[in-house]
Amino acid sequence: MRTMQIKNILIATSFVVLLLGCTAHGDHTGREYAPNMYHSVAYEPLSQITDETAGRWVNSLDNGPTRGEYFNSNKYNPYRMNMREPAPHTVKRNQFGWLPYRSKKVAKDSIDFITTGMKNPLDSTAAVVAAGQVLYQSNCLHCHGVKGMGDGKVSDKFAGVANLKGDSYLGISEAHIFHVITYGAGLMGSHGSQVSPEDRWKIAKYVKVLQKQK
Repeated sequence: MRTMQIKNILIATSFVVLLLGCTAHGDHTGREYAPNMYHSVAYEPLSQITDETAGRWVNSLDNGPTRGEYFNSNKYNPYRMNMREPAPHTVKRNQFGWLPYRSKKVAKDSIDFITTGMKNPLDSTAAVVAAGQVLYQSNCLHCHGVKGMGDGKVSDKFAGVANLKGDSYLGISEAHIFHVITYGAGLMGSHGSQVSPEDRWKIAKYVKVLQKQK
């Protein structure tokens, strides 16, 4: 009987310890059973661990006796930043030297006014159109459909998806399409954060080709 009582006490104690290890609050994540899965060793711009001894008890990276595994700040940059701020008054350009597209979301009937004079910097080569088709299939097909007629699967849930072959859309420019992909229009939200400027121009190029297909 005594042996059974001791066994039950040990089981209950172990259960309580496990429960306590699962508790978490604030910055405390609770007991970590696989710390390497929770703490990134690489430099991260949004996670600054400045204590060089943090994670010293793990130290699977053979960093020496003083540096811990979780230390991930760059002590050579100002404020231990892992990302350097750009020089004052500089303007970001992409690999082609393009300046950022500075505009805003406007009413549909004002887009052509905003984009007047804008030209697609990409040539109408077969490679560009083919790349635009792949991007269209990844980012646009689910709403606008294979042929651009606004009959994608999303249109079953939300009425009013644009039919790109409709009379009111056949005359839009590639710059108009680029602007809409960037900032959205009507039911369509902005895709500027998902699709790079170069890829937006490729999609615009393909949409104009798609509009001519039967």
